[in-house]
Amino acid sequence: MHIEFLLEERSAEVVLQSILPKILPVDVSFYFHVFEDKQDLLKKLSARLKGYSTWIPNDWRIMVLIDEDRQNCHELKTRLENAAHEAGFVTKSSTLPYGDFQVVNRLAIEELEAWFFGDIAALREAYPKVSKSLQYNRKYRNPDAIAGGTYEALERLLKRSYKRVFPKTSVARNIAPHMEPDRNRSKSFQVFVEGLKACIGGDS
Repeated sequence: MHIEFLLEERSAEVVLQSILPKILPVDVSFYFHVFEDKQDLLKKLSARLKGYSTWIPNDWRIMVLIDEDRQNCHELKTRLENAAHEAGFVTKSSTLPYGDFQVVNRLAIEELEAWFFGDIAALREAYPKVSKSLQYNRKYRNPDAIAGGTYEALERLLKRSYKRVFPKTSVARNIAPHMEPDRNRSKSFQVFVEGLKACIGGDS
């Protein structure tokens, strides 16, 4: 079994490099294709999937991960689904439970940083100056619904605690090794994990 990941940014690759070994069996291989940004991924997605359709083995899967970025999530997901269908692929979202599929489309709602707020213990292990009371703050109770954007919220939080701004990829590299998939409170993270497990024949 092999999984190809299509990602919009380098920080997503950094996170997945750390958490995939905690979820996938050792005999499942994976590879990351990182695009320049979200628009680059969306622009090239159809052509990339049509290219895959000419040669991809039956036991390979493709996972597309993209930030919602306050767009209409249904419209964005439909765009991803249509690109897969036009390339001749069956997607997980278009099948009945336990049906055969080869492409899984997933959104980080509203941004990848929601996954960090979903595991505040990991965030504080990486950045111990962050307040211990963060987990009790109503503002961060639902990681996927933080007002004003999760990236901006995390940037403000770290700047307040450390009096400096950290590069996005550096933040991902510091937090991701401490993340534990089973304790993450982000719904979009858990939906991602559910899709990942479905790829390898696990819980769907």
